[in-house]
Amino acid sequence: MATPVISFSDFQKLDIRIGTVVEAVVPEWSHWVMKLTVDLGPEIGERTVFAGIMKFYNPQDLIGKQFVFVVNLEPKKIGPKESDGTQGYSQAMLLAAIRPLEKPIEVEAEKITEKPIPLAPSAIVPNGAKIR
Repeated sequence: MATPVISFSDFQKLDIRIGTVVEAVVPEWSHWVMKLTVDLGPEIGERTVFAGIMKFYNPQDLIGKQFVFVVNLEPKKIGPKESDGTQGYSQAMLLAAIRPLEKPIEVEAEKITEKPIPLAPSAIVPNGAKIR
């Protein structure tokens, strides 16, 4: 399958930034996603990000770490409504590379063959730093 080609102007529409995870929890209803609160700097502030990484990472291991996020995606509804009637929305996307697993794992009767590896800067940068 050929990789779709996009124009450079389409690529420029993406707002990709560095953010620091300040909180990470697994929602009670989740069997796959982790809820991250991410500091994306003074221009954007904190955002909620749901990422399908909980089978591979512990929440406490992500806190204080910087990763790469797309911050201008349309918010996506995630999970059921909370007991207070509010709905969870993912307000950005954690970017990750995919590494094949040597041995597949089974999660909720689904065979998983790849592990997400969150992209991170090689040095600490200010929260909200743009990727160009």
